[in-house]
Amino acid sequence: MEAMLERYARVAAPLYGETADWLKRWAPAPGVVVDVGSGPGALSFLLADAFPEARIVAADPEEALLARARERAGNEGLAGRFGTVRAALPDDIDDVPQADLLWLCKSLHHVGDQGAALSALAGRLAPGGAIALLEGGLAARYLPRDIGFGRPGLLARIEAADEEWFAGMRAGLDGAKDATEDWPALLTGAGLRYEATRSFLLDLPAPLSADARAHVVTEFTRRREMHADRLAADDLAAIDRLLDEDDPQSLHRRADLFLLTAQTVHVAVKDDRP
Repeated sequence: MEAMLERYARVAAPLYGETADWLKRWAPAPGVVVDVGSGPGALSFLLADAFPEARIVAADPEEALLARARERAGNEGLAGRFGTVRAALPDDIDDVPQADLLWLCKSLHHVGDQGAALSALAGRLAPGGAIALLEGGLAARYLPRDIGFGRPGLLARIEAADEEWFAGMRAGLDGAKDATEDWPALLTGAGLRYEATRSFLLDLPAPLSADARAHVVTEFTRRREMHADRLAADDLAAIDRLLDEDDPQSLHRRADLFLLTAQTVHVAVKDDRP
């Protein structure tokens, strides 16, 4: 997962850079930025570039991933303004430092009670501070509807399997509560002032770079493993062919492979009045 997350951060750097620039209207000069659910800190370092005067804190429940983030910070000369904290939402919220900007990138949906987690995070915001919540958007597209073999519409069926997997994942979380995915309403319910929502496009046309191609191969490999019991046999066979390095129509060799997706960010601010 470390290598996969770090590679995607490189591939999607234009999208995240544009997002960070947009966030500067609510956090023009943050003193502390916390990447909540940071993993190995892949996006923490993009935040460090976007906010060069800020102290960056990577917060995650997995110590091994935080150790990787600290190692990278040392290698890149950022140790002086980079820290980590081991924290799982919402139980360990008191360990998260007070922040001027809290960044949550696809981490909230891994918490059973998302509303409670947002309310707890709101308590860690400095007055006037902002939460940037990346949830939703559009699923990635990589290939045409008809890929030249198998039944057309493979990606649509993979996405349907993704939705089934996601529902099962959410249902199995500790303290899972159903919540309408109205992110502005959830942010408002946490006592914050909702400000804006914007979607950011990542459009990488063919031919893809080596990093982007490797990312797509990893995504299909993961879904082949995740959905072995959800997809029909002919779709699994088509994925196997896409992953076969010796096949001229595989993901490794196709000239028509692209990456197109959109990610949606919601911003809310903590009232700075007493």
